[in-house]
Amino acid sequence: MGDITVETLRDWLAEHKPVTVLDVRAQEDRDQWSIPGSIHVNAYGSLKQGRGDALADIEIPARGPIVTVCGHGKLSRIAAEQLRARGMDAVSLIGGMQAWSLAWNVAEVPLAVSGARLLQIRRTGKGCLSYILGSEGSAAVVDASLEPSVYARLAEAHGWRIRYVLDTHVHADHFSRSKILAEESGATLLLPEQHRVHFDFSPLSDGAAVQVGSAAFSALRTPGHTVESTCYLLNDSCLMTGDTLFLGAVGRPDLHAKGSEARERASLLFRSLCRLRLLPQHLLVLPAHTSMPVEFDGVPLAESLEDVFARLSDWFTSEDGFVTRLLSRLPPEPPNYLQIVDLNERGDSPTMDVTELEAGANRCAVY
Repeated sequence: MGDITVETLRDWLAEHKPVTVLDVRAQEDRDQWSIPGSIHVNAYGSLKQGRGDALADIEIPARGPIVTVCGHGKLSRIAAEQLRARGMDAVSLIGGMQAWSLAWNVAEVPLAVSGARLLQIRRTGKGCLSYILGSEGSAAVVDASLEPSVYARLAEAHGWRIRYVLDTHVHADHFSRSKILAEESGATLLLPEQHRVHFDFSPLSDGAAVQVGSAAFSALRTPGHTVESTCYLLNDSCLMTGDTLFLGAVGRPDLHAKGSEARERASLLFRSLCRLRLLPQHLLVLPAHTSMPVEFDGVPLAESLEDVFARLSDWFTSEDGFVTRLLSRLPPEPPNYLQIVDLNERGDSPTMDVTELEAGANRCAVY
């Protein structure tokens, strides 16, 4: 076997099978994103030059098969061939890190809601976080970023029928699968009240409630990252914050907004975050993204509102101070975000390879 699929490697990691993932990319590419638990050898230049000894002096821990990884699966195949020539059990990851961007794993979020369960689906190859709430045979999916079949299989495995699909806002760093999921599952598509998207949906205004079995979402309008950004309060247990609030960062206000408009949206974000600070401090913050590859550990990425705002306390000395600090720390814009936003606003099925559009780390957070 010379190659393996993303699905096979994902299953191995999820089942904690012995495997060594060897990343042979350049350091700058490795720094952008990596596979959890992988080891790195900067062999990109040597492999590209066709050197047969690119991996000759490398000692690799003997822990099951070796899976070589590069950007698109070409140089990693050469690396696997060289390792097999040394008698090692080595295979190459088909499609490389671009294909790995769709890999995912799951963790269950503890809920203080009787008869309800909440799953955090982590797109570990991209950092996108989505959620399935299930109760009394019904389910709702929030911020779907993976193929609809992933959510359909998870819902079926738990005996749930997907009845609602929600987004927290119009996403800029990944193609939203929410519209397609709603169409394929027959669910109602719920989006924050807005005039950005060009397809039919059921609007959620500030304070609107959505009942899912014994659990319920309440919509909290929190403009700033985008004008329509909305958080979803799940009973007295969790707060799904989209890209408004992360576990150690806040959303960026400048995508599709420059100059004075970006400053105004930064002010809106400050006021929205101040609104969230008034909520019960025990609520678990559940963001739509993380900036690090997600381990296959089953531990949800969540912290209390109290802990999150304690970490961000020096951001809130004043509104002017917040705005100045935020605008001075903006990261580079997400790659291809204008095309991604256009797709998400039009609701069209993409005709190109979406993983190529979505390549690279998400950049919607400001630290």
